[in-house]
Parts: sequence; structure tokens; C-alpha cells
Amino acid sequence: MKVGDKITFAFGDGEKEGVIERLSTKRAFLRVNFPHHDNKLIVRRISVLEAGPPSTKDKKKKEKKKKKEK
Repeated sequence: MKVGDKITFAFGDGEKEGVIERLSTKRAFLRVNFPHHDNKLIVRRISVLEAGPPSTKDKKKKEKKKKKEK
């Protein structure tokens, strides 16, 4: 990861694309365009960005386990 790289990250239920503006030892500062708020600065941990988005299979397995427990 370098300053100026475009990266996609998990945001809410979907994904957003942003540009890395600044990097610190543990955090990345991303510029993201939202419909009503252009160039918003979002801060995320580098470990979360490198891990990538969680897979949907894991979510489904967790939901099934919760239903079985009830």
C-alpha cells in the first residue's frame, strides 16, 4: 500500500472505493466520494484493509449457528 493507491474496502453492507491519502503505522486515511459528501476522509486500520472484505459464506454459517442455538 502506498499513498495515492486506489483501494476497495468494506463499508456497511457493501464496498466503497477510495484513494489512500495518508498512512501511519497502524492507520490509513482514505478519501471517499459519497453521493452527498464528496471527498470525505475515512480512517481505517491497515490490518482490516489488508484482510479484505469478509466472505458471505462465513456470515451464512454464523446465522445458521445462531438459529440452532435459539
